[in-house]
Amino acid sequence: MHPLVNVGVQAARAAGHIILRHAHQTDRLTVTSKGKSDFVSEVDRTAEAEITRIIRRYYPDHAILGEEGGASGDSDTVWIIDPLDGTTNFLHGIPHYAVSIGVTYRGKLAHAVIYEPNTNDLYTATAGGGAQCNSRRIRVSRTDSLDRALIGTGAPFRDEERIQRYLPQLGGVLNETAGIRRAGSAALDLAWVANGRLDGFWENDLKPWDIAAGVLLVREAGGTVTELYGRNDVMDTGNVLACNLPIHTALERAIHSASRPD
Repeated sequence: MHPLVNVGVQAARAAGHIILRHAHQTDRLTVTSKGKSDFVSEVDRTAEAEITRIIRRYYPDHAILGEEGGASGDSDTVWIIDPLDGTTNFLHGIPHYAVSIGVTYRGKLAHAVIYEPNTNDLYTATAGGGAQCNSRRIRVSRTDSLDRALIGTGAPFRDEERIQRYLPQLGGVLNETAGIRRAGSAALDLAWVANGRLDGFWENDLKPWDIAAGVLLVREAGGTVTELYGRNDVMDTGNVLACNLPIHTALERAIHSASRPD
C-alpha cells in the first residue's frame, strides 16, 4: 500500500472502533440537526477528531477537509473526510454506514479508503494502482443490459425543488432496470459499484466528502463516473452517475428520460 493509504487505513479503523463502541447506546448520544433530516452526533465529531489526529501525526502540513470540521491547512495534498457516512442509519440501529477518506493531490483524486465497521470490509485504491477490498483486487460488474441491472440511488430530502427534480429520474430508472436500492450511504453505494454488488449508482447534490473516496474506487475498478448533467467536474457539482461502461449510456438515458435540468 502507498504510505498515505496506510495512514488512511489506520485512521479509518480507529474511527470505526469509536463508532462501534457507541452503536448499541445511540439513545444516550447528543444529536443535533444541521438541517431538515440532516443529523450529526457526538460520534461523528469524535471519529473525525481521531482521524484528524492520526493524519496530523504523520503529515502535519497536509490540508484537511472534513464534513464536521470544515477546511484547515494549505497544501497540495488534501484529505477529504466523512467520519460516518450514513449517520441516520447509525442512529436507527441499521448496520449500514462507513468511514470514508479520500486524498487529492493538486486537485486530482489520488487515494481512497472506505471502511465498513460492521462487516470489517476495507476498500482501498490509489490512482493507477487498481481498487481492492480486503487486499483483493475488485472490478465493477459485467452486466451489459440495463434490464438486468441493480442500481443504487440516494433520495434528496432537504428541499422541495430537489425532490421534484429527482422523482422523474426515479421513475425512469424503475421502468428500465431490475431494481433500485436506496441504502443510505453514498460512500458504500460507490464502493459496492466498484465491487460489482451494484451495477450502477446515481445521486444529486452530494458533497466532496460523500464521494471523494468512492469515485476513485469505481474508476480504479474499471468503471466510469460522470457528472450527471454533463456540466463541470463531478467533484464540484456532486451530481454523480457511476456504473460499468456497458450500461452507462442506457442508464444515463433512463435517468433523463422524463426530465432534464433547467
